[in-house]
Amino acid sequence: MTSLQLGMLYGGATLAALFSGIPIAFALGGVATVFMTIFMPAASLDTIAQNVYEELASITLLTIPLFILKGAAIGKSRAGKDLYDALHTWLGRVPGGLGVAVVLACGLFAAMAGSSPATCSAIGSSGIPEMRRRGYSPGFAAGLVAAGGTLGILLPPSIVLILYAVAAEQSLGRLFLAGLGPGVLLVVLFATFAVFQWRREYARAENSVRSGASAHHPILADEHFTMKERMTALPRVLPFLLLLSGVMIALYGGIATPSETAGLGAVLAMLLVAAVYRAYKLSDITPIFQGTLGESGMLLMIIGMSLLYSYVMSYLHISQSAAEAIVGLHLSRWALLAAILLMVVILGFFLPPVSIILMTAPIILPPLRAAGFDLIWFGIVMAIVMEMGLIHPPVGLNIFVINRIAPDIGLGAVIRGTIPFVILLAIGVVILSFFPGIAMWLPDAVYGK
Repeated sequence: MTSLQLGMLYGGATLAALFSGIPIAFALGGVATVFMTIFMPAASLDTIAQNVYEELASITLLTIPLFILKGAAIGKSRAGKDLYDALHTWLGRVPGGLGVAVVLACGLFAAMAGSSPATCSAIGSSGIPEMRRRGYSPGFAAGLVAAGGTLGILLPPSIVLILYAVAAEQSLGRLFLAGLGPGVLLVVLFATFAVFQWRREYARAENSVRSGASAHHPILADEHFTMKERMTALPRVLPFLLLLSGVMIALYGGIATPSETAGLGAVLAMLLVAAVYRAYKLSDITPIFQGTLGESGMLLMIIGMSLLYSYVMSYLHISQSAAEAIVGLHLSRWALLAAILLMVVILGFFLPPVSIILMTAPIILPPLRAAGFDLIWFGIVMAIVMEMGLIHPPVGLNIFVINRIAPDIGLGAVIRGTIPFVILLAIGVVILSFFPGIAMWLPDAVYGK
């Protein structure tokens, strides 16, 4: 059997297992084990546990449960609501300031929690009801929070960037720094659209009132906050901004390694939650550790099985043959990039970012390296493309998170609300392609070229 036939059989078996409803970790591990049994020496089966253990025994992967603990501690507290309320108080006079506050709150919370679902849930649970109460359309409110939540896989401490660093054998510190510029770019794009859409909905509401179709619309209400109210809001978020600053300084100032920084962030987050929200009883911290263990166990199981899957793919020369076939097409470097990103988009219809990275890295990274692309830059671009998968069906994890916290908003309305942000993410990729320095200037300045 040729490598092409074997690769097609391997891919077909994987798709069949995934679409059968088997959990991703068991689907990948099961397919890998079956192919090891049929196509590899019998002795290789004895090394499954050893291979998985060796792949997971990485100091970089140690950061994952620690950053998840940090995010769980913040996510289980009222930090998201306090952060959103404070930003809303300060941005109340800005046209569309409520929507801008939601975007900024998502960005800051993502930088503290490193999780897209946690960001959606924490900011959406308070932001969506407030936006709807003030006249924002349900689809716009839901789409804004869903899109803002995607920043959790781009801004450090992103779990997705950690896994990409492992798969691509790249510096995690450089990846984290490279994500900051594009993260700010997406925040600006999202906030700009929030203002634009607010003006459209404001104009429609004005026309409706003027024509007598409705007596009043809440979006037309003029809201004021006194300076005392603004200053009162600051102390509620100051501790968490100090936490964010402390972790960033420790990581990028060379004071601590990424794994040490993750541990420092987890400890500081637990202490802050205990001090600020009085969450120090066993009943308070049990949900934090339960959530951490559940999410960490799930992710590490997927990682271990994905790496076993990639090992079998490499042993059978599937990944090498696929990479050679891609190079053999003799595409221009930008056509190659476009084809690979299109493949990532299609995979995002069915798979979460974790699986996409670990399954495709052995195939797509060698041709990209040969074409002269910086793999740090590509990791950021790939993360943005995978953000699209979080807000478009059928997987669209953030869509279902929003549906859970706002069940009265139909899935159709949520999806329609996210479509403009999928377009904005694509625009972000185009901008980064023309101006790669947006991502690379900071890591080059700190670490050198």
